[in-house]
Amino acid sequence: MTRSHLLLAATLLFALALLLHGPIPQWSSYHDFADRRTWFAVPNAADVLSNLPFLLIGAWAWAALRDAPWRLFALAIGATAFGSAGYHWAPDNASLVFDRLPIAAACALLVCLFLAERVDPRWARPAVLAGALVTAAASVLLWWASEQAGRGDLRAYLFVQFLPMVLVVAGLSMRLRPLSAHAVSDAAWWTTLALYAAAKALELADHAVLQASGVVSGHTLKHLLAAAAAAWLLRAAIRSGSPR
Repeated sequence: MTRSHLLLAATLLFALALLLHGPIPQWSSYHDFADRRTWFAVPNAADVLSNLPFLLIGAWAWAALRDAPWRLFALAIGATAFGSAGYHWAPDNASLVFDRLPIAAACALLVCLFLAERVDPRWARPAVLAGALVTAAASVLLWWASEQAGRGDLRAYLFVQFLPMVLVVAGLSMRLRPLSAHAVSDAAWWTTLALYAAAKALELADHAVLQASGVVSGHTLKHLLAAAAAAWLLRAAIRSGSPR
């Protein structure tokens, strides 16, 4: 079995695990964030304004990158700022759709970028990237449709969101070598994964972090660490100097 087949097997096992698990509803307290303070007429200000780094990082990377697929990823990161800020301004399922769309897009593009650098350059072809973006959008819309039908199910969205962690960890653990000297290094990928994992942990500890610190919530810190993860990876892509 080739390493590509092992990555396919990991993808199928992840999908099978979600399928066998059964529907995963969004918990009822999902929109109950810890920090509800208003600053200068901005509601939930810390969670709203902590999305600004995504916009700055996306714009910086878009201007600095030469590789079109990576620029598309930078665009998704920048769009995350608008989707997430809009959601946190008035948290509900309707605004959450626009929060999750750019996040799903970024995750789907990340899978393609990693596979293009480590398995086959064809993963970065426009048609493949377009298919990934359609799949990402469909995962969010499927969740929204399930919510509207009264039987919320996050499995499709969770598959798209966490597939990069599954495949990147698997690929790096198998020591998949970059196909060119312009690829992002193993160290940059590992650091990005670590920052993102820490961000997700802080998201789960939203209330506990604010209670312990008295200053900042876990969700606000989650935004900052997730932005740092994107910045670290995009910085590595910029430094690799990949040609268009």
